[in-house]
Amino acid sequence: MSALKKTALTVIAAALLPVLTASPSSADSRIDGPGDGQPKPPVSMSTVGGSLLGKAGTQVNLGPGAPVLPKNLSGRSWIVADAESGEVLASHNAHWRLPPASTLKMLFADTVLPKLPKTQKHKVTNAELEGVGAGSSLVGVKERLTYSVHDLWLGVFLRSGNDAVHVLSAMNGGVPKTVKDMQRHANELQALDTHVVTPDGYDEKGQVSSAYDLTLIARSGLQKKDFREYCSTASAVFPGDQRKGKKRETFEIANTNRLLTGAGGVTAYKGIAGVKNGNTTHAGATFTGVAERNNRVLLVTVMNPSSGESQAVYQETARLFDWGFSAAGKVKPVGLLVAPKSAKTKVVPSPTTVNADSSSGRAKPLAAASGGSGGVGIALAVTGGALIVLAGAGYLVNRRWPLPDLVRRLPRR
Repeated sequence: MSALKKTALTVIAAALLPVLTASPSSADSRIDGPGDGQPKPPVSMSTVGGSLLGKAGTQVNLGPGAPVLPKNLSGRSWIVADAESGEVLASHNAHWRLPPASTLKMLFADTVLPKLPKTQKHKVTNAELEGVGAGSSLVGVKERLTYSVHDLWLGVFLRSGNDAVHVLSAMNGGVPKTVKDMQRHANELQALDTHVVTPDGYDEKGQVSSAYDLTLIARSGLQKKDFREYCSTASAVFPGDQRKGKKRETFEIANTNRLLTGAGGVTAYKGIAGVKNGNTTHAGATFTGVAERNNRVLLVTVMNPSSGESQAVYQETARLFDWGFSAAGKVKPVGLLVAPKSAKTKVVPSPTTVNADSSSGRAKPLAAASGGSGGVGIALAVTGGALIVLAGAGYLVNRRWPLPDLVRRLPRR
């Protein structure tokens, strides 16, 4: 071999050596994606709910007649799940731990809402509002004025008010206690991707959740009547200033969930009934929604879409809802929304008067019944000839909850 060839080979080998010796973990943990400057999901993610959910990329098992997934999806992470059965119909990086923004308020509400009577009144202090982050979304809570718990929850759900969150946290024993309570509740729900730093979802180092966890949290919250009512309220009257000798002023607040209200150029989605949106610098736009159509209830979560489409998080959510309602019964689930740790399963023989719907493989619902810790009216669906009940804080799998009438009044898309 000539000296020239030897020199050339030596140069090539030296150039290739770093690539050939790089470990898979270090190569795959790069921040930038291939050619688009976008972050990459981790190689290894949680497998809670099923092994496929721990894999990077899109997971879907299309059966005969199932529609293909929409092509124009840019969310870093998303999930489509049946809210009743818990079956995950499709997902994309389901367990990628990302900043949640104000969608974390779903966990705050699911944790704190049952602890405070809605009629309870509270006079706000200066100290309770001092910890609200700069640039936070606010509903307009003022110090030295009195609000009911009901007022404050409207501020949380409709205006994503961090001021209302901090006041409710103070009523719950303070922000540090509330953060601990939320983390404990997340662990109980098996939302193990979630790490809570603030109760309001404000950007903080280490505060993360995932599309899977947010969907799990929403499903838990929706089993509470007050949670359902607040997250489906499009507009409400909120208390304003109080001038001596005069009736207290009020002002109207509108829900920032644009699929619910149809604001900002977004068409209201037929059957939408909440749940929560969010947007911060680090999280981008995030959204978890619940919708009902043809006696089927779906949950969709989309985190941080990167397309330049206007209101992309809502548009992509709507497309995934459309796909989910068309694909339900025609796809093999890729995973499951798990039950809380404390829930205990038991099988109860089903009534002989209720038959499964053989055309869809789904059960026909029973008539509404009263149950759950809050006396919420529900109906149970039959699966495989038996009711599967999870006893624990009134938690039920394959339960049906009555979504608010607002759902049926929204225009068709």
